[in-house]
Amino acid sequence: MLDIKFIKESVEAVKKNCVNRGVKCDVDRLLVLDRERVKLLQEVEELKSIKNSLNDLMKSATNQNERKEIVERGKEIKTKLEIKEPELKKIKDELDILLMAVPNMTHPDSPIGKTDEENKEIAVYGEIPKFSFSAKTHERIMEDLDLADFERASKVSGSKFYYLKNEGALLELALVNFAMEKLVSRGFVPVITPDLARNKILEGIGFNPRGEESQIYNIENTDLSLVGTAEITMGGYHSGEVFAEKDLPKKYVALSHCFRTEAGAYGRHSSGLYRVHQFTKVEMFAYAKPEESEAIHEEFKNIEIEIFQDLGIPFRVVDICTGDLGGPAYRKYDLEAYMVSKNGWGEVTSTSNTTDYQARRLNVKVQRADGSREYAHLLNGTAIAVSRALIAVIENYQQEDGSVVVPEVLRKWMPGGISIISSKK
Repeated sequence: MLDIKFIKESVEAVKKNCVNRGVKCDVDRLLVLDRERVKLLQEVEELKSIKNSLNDLMKSATNQNERKEIVERGKEIKTKLEIKEPELKKIKDELDILLMAVPNMTHPDSPIGKTDEENKEIAVYGEIPKFSFSAKTHERIMEDLDLADFERASKVSGSKFYYLKNEGALLELALVNFAMEKLVSRGFVPVITPDLARNKILEGIGFNPRGEESQIYNIENTDLSLVGTAEITMGGYHSGEVFAEKDLPKKYVALSHCFRTEAGAYGRHSSGLYRVHQFTKVEMFAYAKPEESEAIHEEFKNIEIEIFQDLGIPFRVVDICTGDLGGPAYRKYDLEAYMVSKNGWGEVTSTSNTTDYQARRLNVKVQRADGSREYAHLLNGTAIAVSRALIAVIENYQQEDGSVVVPEVLRKWMPGGISIISSKK
């Protein structure tokens, strides 16, 4: 969330930012509530102070009449507190809801726009393949080569689930190992995270764990939800902690399963592996000093570029426009790979600098050498989202005879160094 002090000092900038992001947020109501909160808080604190002083007076009271007067005054104060404290809580609860709805401020270079069609292309890498045959979608190829089973997954788990089989399963493991090795070699600490997190952590990261529009699966009768990304579990990892300045940045590479309801997504292109309820992801995450977060964000973007260059996949980099940023991101880059099944670009990675927006919610701070404290900056970036990476590999490396070439960088992770995936018939 944004600092309430910053909002009060930058009202028009905050309102304009909400408009640019397409976020409906009643900033005026928020400011009214904050004034009421401050006023009521002062009244409550004053009443508590009087109550404490009455307790002290009672201890020193010397006669019955004096004690009786103090008791009556105490009852009066108690009655007022019983009215004021619930009023204060109600105002604080409404204020917190409005504060959580205010998006992060936006990098001045982020393009202003309403939808992903207004994202700005900043670079293109590789050549889109020119097939001399009728290219197939990954779904068709994986069924033909017995790499996945969508039909039986639907029977067992429902639509938008899948089994990976044979070299399909091995490719997932190869992609994970390829990404983990690259990041560990650069000093990232490897982590395998829980698949569940407390709802307060999801809310801190900026995910809404409840309601019809939630993309999150909840666990009934608990305060737990399945995570949609390791960003959630890694953001919560150091929640409530204070870093010494010398210990930052901290960079992690985290492996997790990701679960998403994909609510409202069924009208979009979503066949095969592109939009599924469960997938595996290798995620970069960093805790940083404020002054170094933009450089780390560029580093994350460049690592994503390197990964897909190494895989030999044609892709482009886009600077995400204001209306497509999401609440926590100050700036976000996506990599979009060429996909036959989309007849164009499809998102494969994303990296965001959330500045202190998530850290403020999760109470993650950095202590400077002079003893002062401020909120840290949190960053995230996809190294490999396996389901999307599989689409890009299988569709771009397909051959006329129906086989698929395994990218050279993955072969060390394939048993026997498998280089061609062919029909088993």
